[in-house]
Amino acid sequence: MPRRNPRTLLDRLRTPGRLSGFLKSASICVLVAGLLSPLAQTSATAQTEATATTAAAAASNDYCGGQCSDILPPGENGNATLAQVLLNQAFGTQPDHAEDQLGPYANLAKGYPSLTNSTINTFFNDASFGVPSDQVASTLSPAGRTDVTIVRDKKTGVPHITGTTRYGTEFGAGYAAAQDRLWLMDVFRHVGRGQLTGFAGGAASNQGLEQQFWRNAPYSEADLQAQIDNAVAANGARGQQALADANAYIAGINSYIDASDSGRYFPGEYVLTGHKDSITNAGTIDHFKLTDLVALASVIGALFGSGGGGEVNNAISLLAAQQQYGVTKGTEVWESFRERNDPEAVLTVHNGESFPYATKPADPQGEALPDAGSVNTEPLVYDATGTGADQSATAASATATANALTSAKRGMSNALVVSGKYTASGHPVAVFGPQTGYFAPQLLMLQEIQGPGISARGASFAGLSMYVELGRGQDYSWSATTSGQDIIDTYAVELCQDDYHYLYHGTCTAMDKIEQKNSWTPTTADGTAAGSYTMRVWRTKYGPVEYRATVGGKKVAYTTLRSSYMHEADSIIGFQMLNDPDYVKSPGTFQSAVQHINYTFNWFYADSSHTAYYNSGDNPVRASGVDAEFPVWAQAAYEWRNWNPTTNTADYTPPSAHPNSIDQDYYISWNNKQAKDYTTASWGDGSVHRGNLLEDRVKKLVAAGGVTRAALVKAMADASLTDLRAEDVLPDLLKVINSSTVTDSTAAAAVTKLQTWLTAGGKRTETSAGSKKYADADAIRILDAWWPLLAKGIFEPGLGTALYTDLQANLPVDESPSAAHGPTGSHAGSSFQYGWWSYVDKDVRAVLGENVQGPLANKYCGGGSLSACRDILVSTLKTASGKTAAQVYPGDSLCSAGDQWCADSIVQRTLGGIKHYNISWQNRPTFQQVVEYTSHR
Repeated sequence: MPRRNPRTLLDRLRTPGRLSGFLKSASICVLVAGLLSPLAQTSATAQTEATATTAAAAASNDYCGGQCSDILPPGENGNATLAQVLLNQAFGTQPDHAEDQLGPYANLAKGYPSLTNSTINTFFNDASFGVPSDQVASTLSPAGRTDVTIVRDKKTGVPHITGTTRYGTEFGAGYAAAQDRLWLMDVFRHVGRGQLTGFAGGAASNQGLEQQFWRNAPYSEADLQAQIDNAVAANGARGQQALADANAYIAGINSYIDASDSGRYFPGEYVLTGHKDSITNAGTIDHFKLTDLVALASVIGALFGSGGGGEVNNAISLLAAQQQYGVTKGTEVWESFRERNDPEAVLTVHNGESFPYATKPADPQGEALPDAGSVNTEPLVYDATGTGADQSATAASATATANALTSAKRGMSNALVVSGKYTASGHPVAVFGPQTGYFAPQLLMLQEIQGPGISARGASFAGLSMYVELGRGQDYSWSATTSGQDIIDTYAVELCQDDYHYLYHGTCTAMDKIEQKNSWTPTTADGTAAGSYTMRVWRTKYGPVEYRATVGGKKVAYTTLRSSYMHEADSIIGFQMLNDPDYVKSPGTFQSAVQHINYTFNWFYADSSHTAYYNSGDNPVRASGVDAEFPVWAQAAYEWRNWNPTTNTADYTPPSAHPNSIDQDYYISWNNKQAKDYTTASWGDGSVHRGNLLEDRVKKLVAAGGVTRAALVKAMADASLTDLRAEDVLPDLLKVINSSTVTDSTAAAAVTKLQTWLTAGGKRTETSAGSKKYADADAIRILDAWWPLLAKGIFEPGLGTALYTDLQANLPVDESPSAAHGPTGSHAGSSFQYGWWSYVDKDVRAVLGENVQGPLANKYCGGGSLSACRDILVSTLKTASGKTAAQVYPGDSLCSAGDQWCADSIVQRTLGGIKHYNISWQNRPTFQQVVEYTSHR
């Protein structure tokens, strides 16, 4: 059965036939001609505005010396009128600046070996402040305001917003955001509110998307407003300023909505989804309001900044281990696979400093493990009709539930930062950025904002761009990676009276019922037949109900409590500080700023003299003896210290207890373990992690000294093309196989191919740029087929089928580039974050008799016998070698069966009407900066 990609939102527009066939007829020419009038008027207006441009002076507040660069594919322009959408679908034409950063981004994959400092901007944008006068494409005073201008450059169309008042600056930021991402912003405010299907169509993928996020953040309008009020009240003058900034930003968005509506140059998706009429212009585009920003923030926080959860899955696999081995041995086995504090794990703070958090207590208290076989996931969907109840909807709902409840959230993002002590110039060098997936339009947008109290350029999530969230200030740059420490706990609330009442401090208390009713009908963009359903969440003081079970025979509901729940707006203060040149002036003030961000991120900093790191998040102080890995009883003795259920506030670990550092020789992060004794919620922080791909390369550069921007980019790019399994596990697998002569011709041929590929670097890269064929294609095919077979062959006999299966709910076996994984499905770029590479590595090394720190509790491959282990590896290798490319890469809606390169390739997944070409695989940040400051204020 061919693998199908999740088709999100308007992904159907990738196929012209979906538009009722009219794109295939000559009538498109008439339709487009009729629609071009407003476009021509808009262009003429822009041209008039451009003539009023004054030459941009060189920025006097830029201390980077032309050595700051960035890139964000596919392009800055994420809005397209109906005419532009139709032309793109019919003929592949692109709106201006919709795709002009995709080529340079893709070309680094083959261009990096010869990279020099002088050629960096062949693959990146110049991220200097301002726009040279000869590069100004247009200047706009939005809504006729005299206190703000939006200048766009010729090369990329990035908005450079300059205001003389704070209100005008933020108004301009909102206006520019709507110019570039209005449709996307509208989509994601509906995702955050659990209202996507009624807005964009009832496709099964849309159902899954809204269910995934609303399950964990089922906010009412009052909840959203309360979060704004609380954030403002708790932060004094900065809170008031944030509120004023947000109001001005919203006013700018709504001003553009009105202008584009009356001028008829609004995004064409509004017509294709039935919200506007292309002939009469009937229909409305709803204005944004402050609570929409909180809904947007809840989506972004859930995707990238909410570590934790998974306690019920942990309990299930622990019980399976105890069933297989007995309580004592089973617990030992489980802990060895959990790798809470593995001594071989790569660390970001690698100087030996310890930051204990969520460690295993000596005497666990309050655990509420479920009775075996009693756990049932809490239903979310009720009263489904039509396509809300069909097989596709059921499958999408199951996937959404699994994604929402796992601790293995897609962290993504990486960072490489080197102290000036080891660089050629004596100034620090950094290459860093977030891996946020690939979308069209992109979730992030580029901008520069200059105004009173704001001076920054970089990327922000669309609809939250009142401040730059990842980027540069006047003399410093910052970036983040997802950290994943545990800020989510699971509580077992004992039921009373019925299934919808629970004991709270001894009192039988009613759960709150939160509902969202959605319905949809077919549109041009989404032909899914009519359907409807109600999403229903039962909420307790300990958070939403996620599972039901029995514990010692008592009926319980398992709830999840997240420290950032009901606090989605709080992080705005930290971002405000990062944009304030009067606040961030040093590594210490940078760390102070990001301490105000309550989501779980690793933050990195570089200026002309210093580097710094800080791990953010509201880490709750747990009651003594509580093990964060498992559910605990919802009783006062096991609650977070000084927890207030009304405000969901508690005591949090102090900043000094968070992993932090200034001027370490180098920092790397690829969602790996932060520091010694600091336990993250997700599994897989063991001896082999994709962070090793960066660690090994950067450590080598630092040892040699004289690091340059080009050298650090090359290290990142080289890691981005490397198969982690090949570089760090395959050598030991081959060592076992070659422990005696390989006599089987099929196995011998496979070994030769794998060894040849390994010698060449173990990379998944084209034979030449644009060939769409991999060098060492057979070896790559063999390893892709072999890995799941060898993992099963090694571990299932010893673990037993039940435990082997349950452990995969904690940590997937594989995450190759062609695998369908995470919220974006396949073709997502990010790979090798989660997998059993550390388990295989440790076990095989143990069988070989090598020293293993933090070994697994048992030897599994061949029961510890080298010859038996070899037999398993040879047998599974022969089976893998016999699998055809079509079997390993079965094809999907984009790729034919057997097309290996295409199966790996990155797709800008359509969230609107504009589609783009797929590019060769890279495991790399979506938005990325390369920086080296020459001076400081």
